Order: sequence, then structure tokens, then C-alpha cells
Amino acid sequence: MSANNLGLGSGASAQAAFPASAPGAAPDAAPSPNIHALTLGDWMDNMRVGPLHRFVVLVIGIGLFFDMYEIFLVSSIGTALQGEYGIDRHSTDFKLLLASAFIGMFFGSFCLGSMADRIGRRKAFLFNLVWYSAFSLAGAFSVNAGMLVICRVLTGIGVGAIYPVADSFLSEILPKERRGRLAAWAYTTSYVAVPLVGFLALWLNPLHVGAVAGWRIILVIGSLGAVLVLIVQHKLPESPRWLLAQGRVEEAHAMLRRFAASAGVTVSGILPEAANTQHPITLRERVALLRRPPYDKRYLMLTIFHLLQGFGYYGFGTLASTVVKSRGYDVTDGTLFIALSFLGYPVGSLLSIPLLSWIERRTLVIVSILAIAACGLCFAYSNNSTLIVCFGVLTTCASNVFSNAYHVYQSEIFPAGARSTAIGSTYSLSRIVSGILPFILLPILSAYGAVAMFGIIAAALLTVALTVRVLGPRTTRRSQDEINPV
Repeated sequence: MSANNLGLGSGASAQAAFPASAPGAAPDAAPSPNIHALTLGDWMDNMRVGPLHRFVVLVIGIGLFFDMYEIFLVSSIGTALQGEYGIDRHSTDFKLLLASAFIGMFFGSFCLGSMADRIGRRKAFLFNLVWYSAFSLAGAFSVNAGMLVICRVLTGIGVGAIYPVADSFLSEILPKERRGRLAAWAYTTSYVAVPLVGFLALWLNPLHVGAVAGWRIILVIGSLGAVLVLIVQHKLPESPRWLLAQGRVEEAHAMLRRFAASAGVTVSGILPEAANTQHPITLRERVALLRRPPYDKRYLMLTIFHLLQGFGYYGFGTLASTVVKSRGYDVTDGTLFIALSFLGYPVGSLLSIPLLSWIERRTLVIVSILAIAACGLCFAYSNNSTLIVCFGVLTTCASNVFSNAYHVYQSEIFPAGARSTAIGSTYSLSRIVSGILPFILLPILSAYGAVAMFGIIAAALLTVALTVRVLGPRTTRRSQDEINPV
């Protein structure tokens, strides 16, 4: 966008309108209140970060906390469930138990992921929180393995849909200079759940509180996300970009002013967007948009990415305890090793916060996924408890640098009208692949050992890195309009 497009005249620079870009300016700086010739997108990209931005980041972080809790729950309580229901780790029942939530996540991401493009980011986020909280609670009352599998599938539907919604929401409301850093704070909040569920399993798996098994209490804790809905449902704003994409211009401008007022900025004289739609975008129109350049290559990249990235991220998180047990360690030692390894998830997420500001997002995705492959192979070769924990922590640490980087990245490379649809439909592939991973990797682990299993994981991750390098655009410190041309 030129200086003339911003109404500054030929002799003025865009930096005059956007102090955030000027040398030595604070990163939270906002467009000057006396500059009127800016579009809604310009204001959102360059606005000072205010309390309302931080409130959304906090709410999404807490919501994703329960999401991540659910994802890693069965891996952590798997050994207790084997004893409760008398199932062997080689049996189909155990594989189904590990896969059940991921099967639900596939349907949730694919079918409900695009819900946010239809009903809005706010409503979709709150709906999915209530959905998976309800079925997590139901799972705590399971009377047999079959009922638990059904409840985990239904829980997974809500869990699978919430990440595409959260990614879209954060990408659309956060200023471009702070987008990566603030989104990473939301994801970091969520990853505290991973070691928490590991240590809860270590503490509660062997216990019975009266007649109630400890693993049931862990499931009940996972259902508390619904309480968050009761607290924030009337305070959580909608995305102005989504409202604008639906042709709800007055509501979009009103929501923009709400964000601006929170940041201490006065907005007036908003220019119309270059290609503002005047009606809600239909599914057919969203699909047609994703088939046009440059989005066709990006969609292909994200499809290959999500087909294979789950081998590294969820392959380790879901099967690490089984790998440790296969090396001859007992249940308690194995659970402790994995709980300690899971400490790397929040550490890696914290590490990603400065990295997302310092390093181009595409480069960070590639480097971190190669680090997962290398550390995972070292984990497989480790032959004592110290090395197992060390490389377990390094693997999980690299996993969350990677995870935060790609969640920010994938939400930046599609326009607001089709963003949640693009992310949800491709993200669903990672969930279904993760669901079938136990059926692929456990037989390899049993027949050929941990090195062969992690060798397959490393090959998949190398393919992901090459695909992102060839087909992925650069996004760091670029506005949404630059990244997503009309």
C-alpha cells in the first residue's frame, strides 16, 4: 500500500502514519490519532496493544490449556487404563484408546473448523470449549473401555475444532509487530498443561479416592474449561476483520473502536477496504478463493505439512511412555521419565516468544522441525535414564518452538474470509494421521525397536521441512494485506 493510498500525499512516507515502524519507536506505538485516511486493516495491523488485546490472548491461552490437557491425557493415564480394564498395550483396544481423541479431532477440525468462518471467532471458540468440557466429564464416568473410547472421540471433536479458531482469532486482532510474540504467549499458557497432566498422572494414577480411581479425577479436571465460558462469554470481543469479511461494516468499525479505545487511540474516517464483500462469504466462495493463486500453493503446502507433521509432534507425545516401557522400565519409572520430559513443552514455548520476533517464521518452522527429528533419534538411541530424560526434554522443547511457529505461520497466509476454513480442513489431516499413528508405529516399535520407529518419524519431518521451504511465503513483520493480496 502506497503513501497516497494512506492519504498522506506524495511527499509523506508510510512511516509517518505508522510510528511503530519508525526507528527507535516503541513496538506498541499506534497510528497517530490525527491520521484519518486508514483502512480497518491498517488500524488493526499498527494499533498499540491494549488491555483488550491482552484479555483475548489470556482467554485463548486458558482455553487452549484445556485443549492441550485433553490431547496428552490418554498418553499419561494409558498405563492406569491398562490395569483398570485389563487391556494389553499390543491389543486393538489399547490402540483405539490412544487413537480415539485424534479420530474425533479429525472430524472436529474438518467439520467444525470452518464454523468460525460462518458464525464468528468468538461464538465458535466458546461453543467448542463447552463441547469438549462436557464429554471430558462424561468420560470420567465410563463403565468400560468402549464407553471411554466413545467419550474420547466426542471430546476430540471439540478439541480438534478449537485450534483453527484460536489461530484465526489471534492472527486477526493482533498488530503485525507483536503478532508472533503475543500469540506465542497464548500458546505458552496452554502448554503448561502438558507437564501438569504428566505429574497429575504420576500422583493420581496409583490412587483411589474412596471408590473413585485417580485417572477419573484427571478427566474431571479436564472438564473445567466450561467454567471459563461462564466467566468471559459477555466480555470476549469479535474479530473486526471477520465482521468486515462478512459485510457487517458498521459492526466491524464499532469493534475496531472498542479495541482502539482500550489502547487509548481515537479512530475516525476509516477508508473502505480495497475489496470489501457486502455479504457473508459462502463455502463455495471460500473454496474458490483457496483454489486461486497464491493460495493454491499455500493450501497444498499446508496439506502436505499436516499430513506429516503429526509424526513428530504427536508421535512422541502419544507414544513416548510406551517406548520407555518397551526398554524395560517399570510403569512408575516410565511415567516419571515422561513427566520430566514433558517439562520441555512450556520451556520450548517460552523460548519461542523471542524467537518468533527475531527469526523469520518460515525459517523457524524449518529449523525447529529438523531439531525434533535429530533429538527424537537421540532419544531412541539413549540407553540410560539420564539420557532418556535429557533428549526427551530437548525433543519436547523443539516441538513447542515448532508448534508455536507453525500456528502463527499458518494463520498468516490466508485471508480472513477463508482463514478458518483453510486451517481447519488441513489441520484435520494431522489429527487423523495422529489417530492412526499407534497402528503404524507400535507394530514397528515391537518388531524393529525404537530406532526404526524414530527413523520413520525423522523421514516424515524432513519431507515437511522441504515442503515449507519450497512452497511457503515469508510473513514476519508483514501486514495482512501484504501477505494476502486481493
